[in-house]
Amino acid sequence: MLSRIETMTLMGIDLPLEAIRRQIASGVDVLVHLGRMRDKSRKLLEITEVCGFENGEIQTRPLYRREEGKGLVKVNTLLRCEKMERAGIKL
Repeated sequence: MLSRIETMTLMGIDLPLEAIRRQIASGVDVLVHLGRMRDKSRKLLEITEVCGFENGEIQTRPLYRREEGKGLVKVNTLLRCEKMERAGIKL
């Protein structure tokens, strides 16, 4: 999911891939993945938390995932909720 952002950045700026990944990991908190279904509709497929940068890779953790016949299913809880709490959102 993040490789598209990396590729677009590399097309415009000549930076090392590790630097780009670090910037993405520090600037993005949650990813919302929409996908086009066979019936041409768009559905929410996954919500993923960006947990940081480690061993040259952006670390992610799925929070919700679409499962066939069940819809969107919670698979994990949000780990890094400090920003939401500072914004007044109680979890």
